[in-house]
Formats: sequence, structure tokens, C-alpha cells
Amino acid sequence: MTLSNRSSSSRSRRDTRLVAAVATAALGSSAIFVLIVGFLLKESWPALSTIGPARFLFDPAWRPTEGLFGLAPMLSASLAASVGAVILATPLGVASAIFCRHYAPPPIGWIHRWSMTLLSGVPSVVIGLWGLTAIVPLIGRFEPPGASLLAGILILTVMITPTIALTSGAALDSLPDAYGRGAVALGLSREATLAHVLLPAARGGVAAGILLAAARALGETMAIVMVSGNVVQAPLSLFDPVRMLTANIALEMAYATGSHRASLFVSGLILTALVIALAAAAWRLSGDRCHG
Repeated sequence: MTLSNRSSSSRSRRDTRLVAAVATAALGSSAIFVLIVGFLLKESWPALSTIGPARFLFDPAWRPTEGLFGLAPMLSASLAASVGAVILATPLGVASAIFCRHYAPPPIGWIHRWSMTLLSGVPSVVIGLWGLTAIVPLIGRFEPPGASLLAGILILTVMITPTIALTSGAALDSLPDAYGRGAVALGLSREATLAHVLLPAARGGVAAGILLAAARALGETMAIVMVSGNVVQAPLSLFDPVRMLTANIALEMAYATGSHRASLFVSGLILTALVIALAAAAWRLSGDRCHG
């Protein structure tokens, strides 16, 4: 066998081992996800079979010791906080990505991207501590007690803005240079190029990042526990103290038993279903962008 043949055979074996390793890791990740969903179904089944799904939505309150299992107030609070945070974080994140890539001088753009990356990795308990000592007292000056849905929305906004900024920036960076050059050749200004060429072309990636950020907001726990007030009620205003589904699981799982414990797993199953739906929508949008 010649030297070139031996080298080609060696590369082929390395490629085969790499493919096998990647396939094993991918299958392992999928198996873990399936096991988690199966575990949630198994643990929540006693409540689903004996209490019934309808009562989790229509019971008038959450008092498991009295046989009331209404999750609707906490579900509505979770959705309201997540939607509010996405509404605030989307323009901030997209504007951040545009500023970094099209307006900021290179050193400032690099520092800003680095800051966004660091902020995305700050532990949620640290952001929650900041919210508890800064945001909550500030809101309390205008509308006591301060711990409220609004505080939760603001904290979640801080937590998900970097996700939207980084994914939007990646979507803009992935566009072919020909898009920008063609717009300039047509005489479009930088603002018109962004509004009518680059952002529409990157909308799939931007939308996917927004949906992934919404999924993170839905799943956040510690920071929300610290700033939202933890009162089980449907929010009627931004200043109402509320309890999210994630916070309810964290606060009650340690002592819950029987149907109470199984009902908390139902909460986890609902959150998982919502996150799966958002992730699937993000994947679909990302796929559409790639194929387009």
C-alpha cells in the first residue's frame, strides 16, 4: 500500500469514528430528553387520572390540602411575565445587534458583544438579588409592596435581552455580503438597507431567537421567586404580587406528598409542553430561513 493510500485510509477511519461519536452524543441527548418527559408523565399521571386535567384549569384556587388544584392563576402569571418580557426585550435585543454590527466602531462593538455574552451567563440568583434590592424598592415607592408582576417582567427582560441580541446578531452576520452591496448599488441609505433588506432577510433567525428567549423566560425560577411576591392570584395589574408555575414548584416540592406532589409534576409537564412548542416553532423558523 502506498503512503497516500495509507493516509487516505487513516483519514477515513478517523472520519468514521467522528461520525459514530457525534451520532452517539446526539442519540444520548435525545434519549435524555425522552426520559425526562417520560418521568414527568409517570409522576404526574396519578393527578391527571384521579383529579382530571380540567380541574387544573377551572378549580377556583390552588389549595391542595383542601382538594383545590387550580393552576390557572399561576399559568396566567407565567404567561403574562414572559410575554411582557419578550415585548420589552425584543426591540432592545434587535437594536443592540444592529448597533453592534452597523453603527458602533469596531472596539465599541466588540466590547458590547462581550458584555452581552457575559450578561447572558450571569447566574439568575445574582440578577434576582439585584432585582430584590434595586428594582423592587423602586417600584415600591410608587405602588407598594414592589414585589410584583412588573418586577418579574423587568428582571426577565434583563435576562433574555442578551439571548435576543446574540441570536439576532448571528442572523445578521449569516447574511451574504451581496445583500448589502446590492442595496448600496441601488442607492439605498444604511437605514433603508437595514429596514427593507437585511432585517427582512434575517427575520427567521431573529424570530427563532425571540422564541428561544421566551422559552427561557417561561422556565426561569430563582430570580422570579425573589421579586414577584409569590401570591397565588391571577394578575389584574402590573403591580399585583403573583406566583409563577416555576416558583410554585420550587417553593412546595420539598414538603408536598400524594396528589399535591403529583400536581406539581403536572405544572412541570405544562411548562415542558410550552417550551417544546416554542422550540419547535423556533426550529421551524430557522429551517425556513436556511432553505430560503
